[in-house]
Amino acid sequence: MEDNRLLRCGQAPLRSLSFVNLPNYITLTRIFSIPVLIWILSSSRFSSTNGERELLASFVFIAASLTDAIDGYLARKRAQVTTMGMLLDPVADKLLIAAAFITLVQFNPRTVPAWMAVIIIGREFLVSGLRSIAASEGFTIQASELGKTKMVVQIVSVVAAIIDHHWAHLPWYFLSLPVHPIALVSIWLMVALSLLSAVDYFVGFWRKIDRHAEKRRRRRSFVLSRRRKRNDVPVL
Repeated sequence: MEDNRLLRCGQAPLRSLSFVNLPNYITLTRIFSIPVLIWILSSSRFSSTNGERELLASFVFIAASLTDAIDGYLARKRAQVTTMGMLLDPVADKLLIAAAFITLVQFNPRTVPAWMAVIIIGREFLVSGLRSIAASEGFTIQASELGKTKMVVQIVSVVAAIIDHHWAHLPWYFLSLPVHPIALVSIWLMVALSLLSAVDYFVGFWRKIDRHAEKRRRRRSFVLSRRRKRNDVPVL
């Protein structure tokens, strides 16, 4: 999800258009869908007798996840990349991921134990922190292919964990796929990708911050050497 944000920032000039434009409205719908998702999974108003709760929650999560690609595409195509969009997009991503996995710890703990949710959510905070430090130092950390793969696995893992709460196998029109093995494999893969991408981001951050520090040391050494040369000139 965060990879679309980088594309939004990198392929279109930052424009000061209206305070809220269409891509930003779409991003806001992602934020507003978060309490709806939590309400569906936590409230007793929805029944799991025929799987209505699981189907509705899956639909809300998939729709919310797809808005991340849609708002990025529209922002680039319409040249409507704004400061507000750059701020809201990562916040919406992090909130959606955190809300989904925290709720799943309560909703389906046999598939999503708490320690897995901690790793997945912790990775999001780690990457956000690294990017904030990088931005304060004047450089960016490019998204990797692991991040793009993680987004797809994230959608599959959350939906599979929700569906697994009711169905052992999907209905025949979904090829009668075994839900629980799919949910377990995708959740474990999500944890592995979270750890790998966190290491990947940290290595990229460390290399750039090290180069940045080296340039700063060379610049300081150059300035000090020029000062020494001026001070060593004999006074006639």
